[in-house]
Amino acid sequence: MNQTVRVGMAAIIMKDGKVLMHKRKGDHSPGVWSFPGGHLEINESFEECIRREIKEETDLDVGKVTGPIKVTNEFYEESGKSYVTLFMVAEYIGGEAKIMEPEKCEAWKWHDEKDFPKEIMLPIKNLIESGYDLFRMMK
Repeated sequence: MNQTVRVGMAAIIMKDGKVLMHKRKGDHSPGVWSFPGGHLEINESFEECIRREIKEETDLDVGKVTGPIKVTNEFYEESGKSYVTLFMVAEYIGGEAKIMEPEKCEAWKWHDEKDFPKEIMLPIKNLIESGYDLFRMMK
């Protein structure tokens, strides 16, 4: 069992009232939707991490990055992984998200409040259950 708590970073990117999400592939939470993001690296600021992860995963460049706006704590019993997830907001400035890591990502999609997926990654569930209203807070 993994005895390390990792720091996960999640980027909330909004465009026209929609949030960018990808359908996950691979061994960690496959088949669910998630925000762009990943692991905080040694000697990396939160902003540097978010910018790097967005570029690596989507090939998008973003404007202003703010946060963390919320922090959650997750334990994945099936894998023994434990995460503290920091949610950041990244300003969309243009372009289309590309699948840059096909082994980890099935699709990118902009979701609005009406078509927000039910199958979401645990940190996003925890964010919503904490009372954070994604679509109201981002206006």
